Order: sequence, then C-alpha cells, then structure tokens
Amino acid sequence: MAKFMLGRKAGMTQIFDEEGISIPVTVISCGPLKVIQNKSEEKDGYIATRVGYEDYKKATRPHSGQFTKVEVAPMRHIREFTAEDGEVFEPGQELTVADMFAEGDFVDISGISKGKGFQGAIKRHGVSRGPMSHGSRYHRGPGSMGSSATPGKVFKGKRLPGQMGNKRVTVQNLKVVQVDGERHILVVRGSVPGPKRGLLEIKTSVKGK
Repeated sequence: MAKFMLGRKAGMTQIFDEEGISIPVTVISCGPLKVIQNKSEEKDGYIATRVGYEDYKKATRPHSGQFTKVEVAPMRHIREFTAEDGEVFEPGQELTVADMFAEGDFVDISGISKGKGFQGAIKRHGVSRGPMSHGSRYHRGPGSMGSSATPGKVFKGKRLPGQMGNKRVTVQNLKVVQVDGERHILVVRGSVPGPKRGLLEIKTSVKGK
C-alpha cells in the first residue's frame, strides 16, 4: 500500500527512549485528507491518487468545481501521490495519519526550506576564504573566474553568490517515532525542511530502513 500524507510542521522537541537517551524529534500536524480523484493507467497514463488538504472558504469557482463532483468542501492544497497498481481509494474518502503510518515506519519528507536571502559564496556554498592579512585585497570573494585567454570563460556550476534557501528540499529515511490518530499528529526522528507551519509532503521512504 502506498503511504502518503500532508501536514504542517508544528516544531521540534525531544523525547526519551527506554534507556533514557534523548532523541530530537519533529512534531507534524497531519491531515485529514480527502480523496478527489484516482488516476488510472488506461485514462491518464499513470497511476496516482489526488487528494485535498485544509478547508478553503474563499475558493474560486474554478478551484471549487473539482470538489463539487465528489461532494467535498473546497480544500486549499491539492497534491498527487503515486499509488500502487490495483489500489483505489473512494472519491470523497477521508484519509487520516493513523490509516497511513505506524510507529517504526520510515518516511521521506519534502518541504520548502527557509529563505536566507542573497548570500555570498562562503555562506552559500561553504568555500574557503582568502588570506585575511594586510595587503591580500581578496578576503571573501568567489575565487577565480577563469583565465584571460584559456579557457576565457566561466565554467558552468561555478559556486557564486546568489539566492540561498526558499527551495524544495527532501529529507529521506526519517523514522516514525509516534502516531497519534486522535489529535492527527505524526512524530518523526530528526529535523525536516521549512519553518513552523510550513507545508510538508510525507511519503514512504524509497530507501527503506
């Protein structure tokens, strides 16, 4: 069974295992999701499940039209997750975090990382700085930009200053420590991308354990 969920990052804390060792964990407020549509190989060319997350009171008519077909209230976020062959969810069905995940599962979590603005090469890429002594005249620059005649150009992939963060990041193979179906909470070991209240996509890990 394909396991997936949408949620928002609540924050980080710590719990203690049976041996009294502190474990850093992230608490995620998950779902519930509503199934909007099942994609099929015959009709769409691929197999997937389309779901919605979070009520949306100010939805436009084009946005809310796809929910009217399955008699579901409009939802703010719509995502597609790959489904296994032969696996079909009923349109309008509610999916909770307890239905999808159990303690001990391993998941991949994707989100938009915190934006850090325009940064130099040292902070953005971790390159070494130049000499800080008097007279060097080159302290925190990006390094050689190419010789004059040969090669006479800047190579692709040169690590330069620019926008840092605010991009999609996936953290793989995080262990599920706790699942609270009543409060729709998922607790995973380690950190996940993005700020508090950031939207997260959770799927079964492609690497397993």
